[in-house]
Amino acid sequence: MDVLLLSRLQFAATTMFHFLFVPLTLGLSVLIAIMETLYVRTGDEDYLRMTKFWGKLFLINFAVGVVTGITLEFQFGTNWSRYSGYVGDIFGSLLAIEATVAFFLESTFIAVWHFGWKKLSPKVHCLSIWLVAFAGSLSSLWILIANAWMQYPTGYTINEATGRAELTDFMAVVTQPFASIQILHTLASAYTLAAFFVMGISAYHLLRKQHTRLFGKSFRVALYFGLIFAIGTALMGDMSGLQVAAKQPSKLAALEAHWETETHAPFVLFFIPDEKHERNLYEFGTIPSGLSLIAFHSPAAEVVGLKDFPPDERPPVTVTFVAFRAMVGLGFLFILLMGIGWLLRNKLEDSPWYLRIMLLAIPLPYLAIEAGWVVTEVGRQPWIVYKVMKTSAAVSPIAVSQVLPSLLGFVLVYSLLGFVAYYLMFQFARKGPEPLKTGE
Repeated sequence: MDVLLLSRLQFAATTMFHFLFVPLTLGLSVLIAIMETLYVRTGDEDYLRMTKFWGKLFLINFAVGVVTGITLEFQFGTNWSRYSGYVGDIFGSLLAIEATVAFFLESTFIAVWHFGWKKLSPKVHCLSIWLVAFAGSLSSLWILIANAWMQYPTGYTINEATGRAELTDFMAVVTQPFASIQILHTLASAYTLAAFFVMGISAYHLLRKQHTRLFGKSFRVALYFGLIFAIGTALMGDMSGLQVAAKQPSKLAALEAHWETETHAPFVLFFIPDEKHERNLYEFGTIPSGLSLIAFHSPAAEVVGLKDFPPDERPPVTVTFVAFRAMVGLGFLFILLMGIGWLLRNKLEDSPWYLRIMLLAIPLPYLAIEAGWVVTEVGRQPWIVYKVMKTSAAVSPIAVSQVLPSLLGFVLVYSLLGFVAYYLMFQFARKGPEPLKTGE
């Protein structure tokens, strides 16, 4: 093992663990805001109990997300100092805006919402959770813009005298299409995850005949919300694919294990990539011109093959290929499950088979989102900033003896933290909502 591999493993482990909590924070804040709005508009106390119940799970999830997010950013200084030194003028400014504006706003209004139940009017209290949801999405916006810049750098110049990348056009960085589509795709997937989370736990209580009226309403609110964004995720995924095809042809070739450059490139439904011999095995179900049509919306478009890229500039094919198919397959499954739920929305208690499926489906959106980030990050390799800086040049000049203990420490601490967080969430979710106190 070398410093590069260990640093990559550490960043991957901490990032993927952190992102177990981020999408639920983003999506659940919006769902809670919708539930509290329904309470304010209708006066139905089921929506008030619903808001408080999901709010407890939201706060636990948010707390762990904050802790893991802070330690994650430290690694840009400890493990990736050469990267930070080279592109800090661009990347650092985006992270600074996220921390000093969006995260500060989100944290402030979470406190207002949590402690303001008896101190604020119902409308003002409801406004506070909408501001939490807005600030959470704003926070993710800046992080995703920073990541999109790594995928397709723009609005910068290389200062040869200092050997650094310097920001020249802030608006070009913020408004580039790669960033816009990545933001919409990520938020839609986070909202879908939160919908499955709410539907799955609601299904548990409906199966046990507990608080059936409340959880029936909760299930349907999440169902309507999730159906919209499950479809939106697929649409944004298609648009994201167009951006990848245009700006990251090596990633596209890795996603499809496409070896030869050709026009009218076919799409193959099933095969096994043989990365070592630069070929695919057991091909089955070829659709003529299918890949050209999917990637460029033109059947005659040329798709560049992996063989046209130097071996040291190709992404890892097998990992990218498998993660992409897992993400896409699960995405279509979510739309199917949401569609079935729409048909059964008024007879959920008479459909225990569907409720069991939705309970068991809670982990699936997490897997889909993690697979999506594997596609995004592994598919960009060997570049940390596409066509500007290789990952091997970005790692800090430190020793293996410095990285290995921190990697093991992160794995141990995060494992304990994750166990405690999910244990608490499990206990609260199983217990169900508490009765309202007098005067609430």
